[in-house]
Amino acid sequence: MIEDLWYKNAVIYSLDLETFMDVNSDGTGDFGGLARRLDYLHALGVDTLWLAPFQPTPNKDNGYDISDYYGVDPRHGSSGDFVEFMHQAKKRGFKVIIDLVVNHTSNKHPWFQDARSSKDARHRDWYVWSEDKPSDWDEGMVFPGVQKSTWTYDKKAKAYFYHRFYDFQPDLNMDNPEVRAEIRRIIGFWLELGVAGFRVDAVPFILETPAPGKAKPTMNFEYLREMRRFLQWRRGDAVLLGEANVLPEESQKYFGHEGDGIQLMFNFYVNQHAFYALATADTEPLAEALEATKDLFFTAQWAQFLRNHDELDLGRLTEEQRQKVFSRFGPDKNMQLYDRGIRRRLSPMLGNRPQVELAYSLMFSLPGTPVIRYGDEIGMGDDLSLNERDAVRTPMQWSADPQAGFSRGKKLIHPVINEGPYAYTHVNVENQRRDPDSLLNWMTALIRLRKECPEIGWGKWQLLQTGFKEVLCICYCWKGNSLVVLHNFNEKAYEVEIDLKQQPGDKLIDLMNNFEGEADGKGKQHITLDAYGYRWFRTGDLSYQLFGEQQVEPE
Repeated sequence: MIEDLWYKNAVIYSLDLETFMDVNSDGTGDFGGLARRLDYLHALGVDTLWLAPFQPTPNKDNGYDISDYYGVDPRHGSSGDFVEFMHQAKKRGFKVIIDLVVNHTSNKHPWFQDARSSKDARHRDWYVWSEDKPSDWDEGMVFPGVQKSTWTYDKKAKAYFYHRFYDFQPDLNMDNPEVRAEIRRIIGFWLELGVAGFRVDAVPFILETPAPGKAKPTMNFEYLREMRRFLQWRRGDAVLLGEANVLPEESQKYFGHEGDGIQLMFNFYVNQHAFYALATADTEPLAEALEATKDLFFTAQWAQFLRNHDELDLGRLTEEQRQKVFSRFGPDKNMQLYDRGIRRRLSPMLGNRPQVELAYSLMFSLPGTPVIRYGDEIGMGDDLSLNERDAVRTPMQWSADPQAGFSRGKKLIHPVINEGPYAYTHVNVENQRRDPDSLLNWMTALIRLRKECPEIGWGKWQLLQTGFKEVLCICYCWKGNSLVVLHNFNEKAYEVEIDLKQQPGDKLIDLMNNFEGEADGKGKQHITLDAYGYRWFRTGDLSYQLFGEQQVEPE
C-alpha cells in the first residue's frame, strides 16, 4: 500500500551510540544514555534514528568489525537495555534503523577463527581464499594510503584471505548460500526486536563475486532482491537504506527496475556536486547531477545528506572540480583523506552561519529523504588531531559542564573538543536551547517546515531557469499543491525572474517569512535573494503548466 511508504516524508538522524550519551560514566555512550536523550530528539522533530553498529566488536574500526551479530557490545549495555530503548523510542513515535554490516566480519569472529583452522572447517567457504598470492593483492583498497592490500596471508589457514577494507575485516563469501541464509537470520532477529529497517553497509561489495587476479568482479543483484523479499515477508513496511557510491546510470540496478531492490540509497553523486556548488557558487554541475538521478520507480527514494561519519568523498568530481573544493573547504593536507575526500565537520568547513543555513536548506529541499548527522544541528566542530575519520566522531556537546555533559567519566572513548571556537563551552545544546536565534532553533524550524512539505518526498519535480548559474530553483507538484524553493550560492544578492506560467496576480506564499509574491502582468514572479539566501514558497497546482498533466498519486 502506498500509505506504508513512511520513509517518503521521514527525517533521519544519524548517531553513533558510543559518542552520543554516556549514562554509567565509563566514558562510552550507551543505550541508557540514548534513551535519556529521546525527548531532545523528539523536540528536534526528527522521526527516524539510524544507529551505527553497536554489536560486540574489538572496535578497531568504529564498531564496523563485528564479532557477534546477535548481541549488544557490553560497553553499550545489554540486550535488555536495547529492548528498553526500543520501547521508549516506540512510545515517542520513532522508527529505528540499524547498520547491517555483512560485507565482512571481524577477524575475531568465531566464524573466521573456525574458517582459518583447516581447509575442511565448517566455515571455511564462508570467506574468500586463495592459496597463491593474487596478482592484484595490492589493488582495489577502500582506504588508499592507509590500507596496504586487499589480500592478506594467514599463517594458520596457509592461504590468502580477501578483504575490501582493513586486514582485520575479512570479507564474507556471498556466493555461499549458507552465508546468505545467515544474513537472513540476522535481519529476522533484529526485525523481531522492533527495528524498522537497515542501513546496508558497502552494498556494491556485498554483491560482487571477487576472484584472484585482474578479472572484473561479477555483480549479483539477485542477492539484493533476495534480501528485500525476506525483509518484507517479515515486516511489510521495513526498509533497506543502501550505501552505494555509484554512478547514476548504475543506481537503477540497486533500486530494482520494478522497485524490488533497496528502497532508499544515499545520493553520493548529488552530495559531491552540492559541495562543488557551495565551494564555487556554480550550480550547473549540481543541476546536471540532479537530472541524472531523477527517474526512479515510485517506491524508490534518494537519501540526501551533507556530512556523515566518513570523509566527504569527492571521487565522482573531475580533478579540476575536486581541487576547487579542496581549495575552499580543505586546503591543508591534514584536512584531506584517502586522496579523495575531506575529513572535516560541516560548520568549520563552511566557516560561517549563512552558508551553513544555505547548505541545510538546500539538503532538506532536495528530492528525497533528508539525513542529518548528530551534532550538526548545533554546528559542532572537528578534531583534526585524531586519526583519519575519527576527526568527526567526537562526543556530542550537551552542555558547558565538564566533558561536555556527555559523560562523568574521566577517560572518554574520544576526547571532547575543548579548545577554539567550537569548544563545548561555546557550542552546546543547553546554550542554544535558550537562544532563540541559535542554529539549533533554526534547524528545529527547518525540520518542521520539511515535514509540512510532503511534496518533496512524494511529488514530481522540475528545475526552473533563474537566469543566474549561482541560483538554483526547484519546483515540486503533488496532490494539488506546488512548492517552489530557491537557493543563492553566491555572496552577493540577486533578483531573479522565474516563469511559473501563472495567471497575472497569482500568489506565492513565503513559508519562512510573512510575505506574499504576486505574478506580474506576464504571469512571472520576481524574487529577491540575499547573499547565501534561500526562499521556500507554496502556490497553487502547477502540475499542468510544468508537466502537462494533473498530479495523480500512484496506487
